[in-house]
Amino acid sequence: MATSNTSKLHIAMLPWFATGHMTPFLQLSNEFAKRGHKVSFFLPPKAELELQHMNYYPHLITFHTLTVPHVDGLPLGTETASEIPIGINNLLQIAMDKTSDQVDLALSKIKPDFLFFDHAHWIPQIANKYGIKTIFYHVMCAASIAIKFVPAKNVPRDRLMTLEELGQLPAGYPSSKVVLLGPEAIPMDYIQISFGEGNMTFHDRLTMALKQSDAIAIRTTREIKEGDFCDYIAAQYQKPVLLTGPVLPEEAYKGELEEHWAKWLDGFEPTSVVFCAFGSQVNLKKEQFQELLLGFELSGFPFFIALKTPLGCASVDEALPEGFEERVKGRGVVARDWVQQPLILKHPSVGCFVSHCGFGSMWESLMSDKQIVLVPFLADQALNAKLLVEELQVAVSVERGKNWRDIITKESFCKAIKSVMDERSDLAARLKNNHAKFKELLGNPALMNGYIDRFIEDLQQLPK
Repeated sequence: MATSNTSKLHIAMLPWFATGHMTPFLQLSNEFAKRGHKVSFFLPPKAELELQHMNYYPHLITFHTLTVPHVDGLPLGTETASEIPIGINNLLQIAMDKTSDQVDLALSKIKPDFLFFDHAHWIPQIANKYGIKTIFYHVMCAASIAIKFVPAKNVPRDRLMTLEELGQLPAGYPSSKVVLLGPEAIPMDYIQISFGEGNMTFHDRLTMALKQSDAIAIRTTREIKEGDFCDYIAAQYQKPVLLTGPVLPEEAYKGELEEHWAKWLDGFEPTSVVFCAFGSQVNLKKEQFQELLLGFELSGFPFFIALKTPLGCASVDEALPEGFEERVKGRGVVARDWVQQPLILKHPSVGCFVSHCGFGSMWESLMSDKQIVLVPFLADQALNAKLLVEELQVAVSVERGKNWRDIITKESFCKAIKSVMDERSDLAARLKNNHAKFKELLGNPALMNGYIDRFIEDLQQLPK
């Protein structure tokens, strides 16, 4: 294995088959390739088609497609988590586990220096056969490991309710349990119930992966107050915890926004448009989807909304409130397809980003100059929201009712948007000022490049 800082590495990547995991793994791959290192990236065929435009160094980053077998309960042809409700991710995990023989065979041939993984707890056992070092790469906040996935922590066994009750599953899908984390919720299939083959819980799966890896890598920085969590994790697992920084390749912001969206946004004054996106896995119920749209209408601001088709609906059009498009024509639009989020956030007409606060979107919001409104749906998102709202004080969260199952009202969406878009507001001014300071700090190329350079040096210095 390479030991000098000038030696070139060969790194393999096997992320969980979800856009929110594969994307940051590929972003880190681009940073490796930018420095001349070779990457072998394992993913399903559909994901290759979706992500190939983000492979900025195809001469160094090679995609290795894995055939995802069918598992009873999954729609035929399912390969990624974005194709299914979150409540049946455990079945996709079984399918991913069944690709282990394919991964084993490929590793026996390519024999990389390191293999980065997350959900596939079986990777260390395979990699050890070939002398490959394994790195558990966590693409969410360090706090989520420190709170739930360290040996000193016990998983709570009370305060359970079903995902269906929380509006995350359509009728007819098997219900999964969730455990509340403060006012938010995390799927229990990610903690206590079977997740993948072998009747293993997600908690067992992740803690086993963390224990058996040679090192832990986390997509975070000490500058956003996560240093203490990282130190705690390192002490708990007695192994190196290496930080990559935010890993947002500058190439992602250099493309051209699709012409029809660019033309639409160009028609508005600077910082006047509110943009809303909730990532690849958040599926709202139709009633909640409509309440959100009505809240944006009520705000009076121009808006651009890009959300998945609501649960139980065949299309976005089917879910629109009656008369909505006619009432907002000329000032509001609801996208029907994937949109270029980084480039939309870069557009000068956009003044506010309403987000679910997934970790990738959290970084993109911080690196933008837009006001931030948060609507977390899962526990890791709630932790990210807490970080931005309470610790960094750069955002506001949309108010919820005391009961998680309550619909978030149009009045709550409207109130949150107006609170950050009102130029006369002391709150809006304070958030913008705090945000500008963190954007300047985190946007410093020397800081981000320094994290990656140190990260690679730390990898090379791991014991053989």
